[in-house]
Amino acid sequence: MDTSAELLAAFKEIESERGIDRESLFEAIEASLLTACKKNYGPTHNIKVHMDRETGRIQVYAQKNVVESVTDSAQEIALDEARAINPLYNTGDVADIAVTPRNFGRISAQSAKQVVMQKIREAERNILYKEYKEKEREVVTGIVQRFDKRNILISLGKIEAMMPAGEQTPGERYVFGDRVKVYVLDVKDTSKGPLVNVSRTHPELVKRLFENEVPEIYDGTVEIKSISREAGSRTKMAVYSKNPNVEAVGACVGQNGYRVNVVVRELNGEKIDIINWSAEPRQFISAALSPSKTLAVVIDEETRGAKIVVPDYQLSLAIGKEGQNARLAAKLTGFKIDIKSESQARATDFIHEDDYFREGEPESFTVPVLREIVFEEAGPEVIEPIADIAEAEAEALVEAPAEEPAAAVNETVVYADEYYDEYEGEYAEDYYDDEYGEFYEDEYYDFDENPESAEK
Repeated sequence: MDTSAELLAAFKEIESERGIDRESLFEAIEASLLTACKKNYGPTHNIKVHMDRETGRIQVYAQKNVVESVTDSAQEIALDEARAINPLYNTGDVADIAVTPRNFGRISAQSAKQVVMQKIREAERNILYKEYKEKEREVVTGIVQRFDKRNILISLGKIEAMMPAGEQTPGERYVFGDRVKVYVLDVKDTSKGPLVNVSRTHPELVKRLFENEVPEIYDGTVEIKSISREAGSRTKMAVYSKNPNVEAVGACVGQNGYRVNVVVRELNGEKIDIINWSAEPRQFISAALSPSKTLAVVIDEETRGAKIVVPDYQLSLAIGKEGQNARLAAKLTGFKIDIKSESQARATDFIHEDDYFREGEPESFTVPVLREIVFEEAGPEVIEPIADIAEAEAEALVEAPAEEPAAAVNETVVYADEYYDEYEGEYAEDYYDDEYGEFYEDEYYDFDENPESAEK
């Protein structure tokens, strides 16, 4: 049973190429030879196989108990015979007696080979399982390999991952050979090897993509507090900065929107709203409904419900297409959201008058109301530049105390007059809302299904 240096060289090659520990190979050889030898000696004999780790020499031993008088020759050996092998043996010891396996021929060798190959496959499977188990809840890059009914198999290098139909982004087309980034949902150890399930729809995919793209998130300066997502359409993400000198939303957006655009491209154009997280629920819910403005937010901690009032002309914007904006805001904040327009709220006593936002918060003194006052004070020729008047109104409302609305009006009138004089009465483009019969300018809101531009 002499072995050559070729066996040890083969072990070294397997270890380097397949990442299998040499010790596991030695143990596999010993186990396979033990199985082969027991076929010759039978189950009644205690057989031990040892392979020298340095020389590769294999020795087979029959293990027998040392006794004064032998009653079972298969299990026992006389003391004088044992001491002939090793003078240190005493009664009660277990003596290792070198034996040459009988009929250790082609069949036994083939059996040993099969066991070794099985051990090698098990070792490779365990290595792969441990490697990909560590990648659970992480993002990996793979190549679209093939399609199995509605499932997609993606090559991750050493293994294929499965992306079930329910984890595929609606509207995305997957083509053979495409490189895609996927989120590892779970890794299961099966008899056929590790089973890796991946996703393109999980909210954590967005979080990991931002971690890879934004150093402030990766190092913990900026924390992603909450994410709500409808894959393929829109994601809302609330962020918080632990460093007062770092602006959380700005860090995620990047210079000229570079960072967020990288993530948007990876998600094939999915819209991403990034807002500042707040420990104060009213502020958080108000921000979550952006780009809509809120006039009031009343929360019920017991039921985790929130009543929200928005300007009449922004009710559709707050709710979103098919309710998407409100739905995502509810998931993001964890509150059940009930939204009404200001006119509806006041007509039904939806909330108490004192619940409307006051100084330093979004005002109940709405832009359309202020615009009417400015119109009366300054005349129709001043109200034309809608965009700049709206900007002036917003600034005036924030800065003016609640008990001095006249100051806000006066400041707006002055600003509008200056604008009119400077541009000699050039008209700004605005939108007309058929439902409310008002002209508005808002970069986020399409007031009608077919908004028209008009000049007053």
